[in-house]
Amino acid sequence: MSAFTPNFLFYALLIFCLLLAVGLSVAAWRRPNRQRLALRLVAGWVAAAALWLIAYPPARTIPGSRQQAILLMPDYQPDSLQALLRQLGASTQLWRYGAAPTPDTPTLHSLVALREQLPHLRQLHVLGRGLPSDAASVADSLHLIRHGGAAVAGFRAAQWARQVALGKTLQLNGSFAAATADKAPVWVGLRAAGKTRDSVQLKNGRGTFQLRYVPKATGLAEYELWARRGTQVVARETVPVEVTAVAPLRVLLLTTTPGFEFNFLKNYLGTQQHRVALRTQVSKGLTQTAFLNQPTHDLRRLSPTLLARYDVVIADNGTLTSLAPAEAQAMRAAVQNQGLGLLLLAEPGALPRALPGRAAFSLLPRPTGADLPQPVRWPDAPASLAAPLAAELRLQPGSTALATDARQRPVVGVTRVGLGHVVVSTLAATYPWQLQTANTAGYAAFWSRLLAAVARPAPVAAQWQVVEAWPRPQQPTTLRLESAALPATLPVVTTAKQPAVRLPMQQDTRLPEWSTGQFWPVAAGWHQVQGPGTTRQWFYVFAPTAWQATEREAYQAPTAVAPNNLPPTTTRQPWAVGWFVALFVLAAGTLWLEEKL
Repeated sequence: MSAFTPNFLFYALLIFCLLLAVGLSVAAWRRPNRQRLALRLVAGWVAAAALWLIAYPPARTIPGSRQQAILLMPDYQPDSLQALLRQLGASTQLWRYGAAPTPDTPTLHSLVALREQLPHLRQLHVLGRGLPSDAASVADSLHLIRHGGAAVAGFRAAQWARQVALGKTLQLNGSFAAATADKAPVWVGLRAAGKTRDSVQLKNGRGTFQLRYVPKATGLAEYELWARRGTQVVARETVPVEVTAVAPLRVLLLTTTPGFEFNFLKNYLGTQQHRVALRTQVSKGLTQTAFLNQPTHDLRRLSPTLLARYDVVIADNGTLTSLAPAEAQAMRAAVQNQGLGLLLLAEPGALPRALPGRAAFSLLPRPTGADLPQPVRWPDAPASLAAPLAAELRLQPGSTALATDARQRPVVGVTRVGLGHVVVSTLAATYPWQLQTANTAGYAAFWSRLLAAVARPAPVAAQWQVVEAWPRPQQPTTLRLESAALPATLPVVTTAKQPAVRLPMQQDTRLPEWSTGQFWPVAAGWHQVQGPGTTRQWFYVFAPTAWQATEREAYQAPTAVAPNNLPPTTTRQPWAVGWFVALFVLAAGTLWLEEKL
């Protein structure tokens, strides 16, 4: 039926037009008034032919290719578009990305959909600012060619964690290039809470930089990255960061000897809102206990139930050596099967047999001079620290050094045992750092590093991620949810400048734990996505003028590609129907007017 219908319409209209031409010709021939006979005959034939051509217009050959198209992004230049059309051909298809539809140019919201609709398309020429958010997903089958202007001066690259835990270091890496060829020095700095917190000088007016800052309070922050030449600020960009509270850990401290190390550590962890318990074995059968930020409970025997209450156990040699067989077995099972973390403050001598993963470490007698403070280093250490060593630590393959001495020899190491981790530290005493004002931050950073490496893994929770590096108003922003299943109810995106928007989700066919939704922000600023359940996460939408140089630099490399490396071709394009409608009206009007004369 579908094949029959077009043929029937074709022949039916053809017969109708022929009969119309014959009928008009016969009527003109039989007319008694023979004046203007030729005009009536020609007008009748023209009317019948025009009616046919309206339904089936003829095609013409024009330069152009069905394998290439042009995509107009925001801020494109009309002159560049005209030059590209002259090069590719006037019939080259045009689309506008993420804009209001216009009569002459259709709107495009997805390159993936375009690729499916036009499988013959091979090259897409992009004019204007930026690239579509799903450009990477079609990179293998569709060649995107950028046609941009000269490179914009300013920050060419910038990368930082959009979410930082309180007390952790925010590290911003980037590069800058000045607008002129002048190689005068340029200062680049990070401003937070009303003051410049870190800065660096680029001697030639360009180059890479790294800035650091430790946030002091939780919440949403908008820091400022600036560049200054002399007294003139030449670039300024917003650095949005969400500073989150550190999730409190449950820490059990076990020692056989009262001392400053465990007492200082207990008090420090308590001030950081961790839930801490300290058990000190004063003598056989006699223990002392202390609890911070949690209710008291029995600590006399290490049972599976007790160990399940904690994320980390910090113990000394004497405690692990004196464990009963049942307690040692409970400790080993908790580390291997439940992910409990165990941190041993090693002492001179052999490692306890009850230490899980014991084969990954070995202790040698303390080297000469190690009773004096030795340098302690790790990446991004905030201060120059030193502490005496209890022994020399050797790590087996598969283990990792968390801290080293001046000669890059490990002084703290970690290894994985089943689901958990075991850390061995040879630092005899770190509490003096707490007594020295200059080293207080170093003490906090050291123990934060060790606890982060050894703590029981947190339960996997739903997490959101913004796919675009620079989401902007009036452009689609793709939000990706990593969760075990699709949300039972639609997540909601809220902001102070627009009503709450429900976010339809689509599951990724390749990774079932991923699902994505698209949101169109109307204004710059902070937005929050809520769901599934109690999950809440903030993300920032940048102003249209923010980070222009960085976004353009990210897509500058494809510009060097030849703009048209496909062979020149032609395209058959139908004539505009309007011409034949006008011809029909002219012929019919001639017949009517001639009748009145």
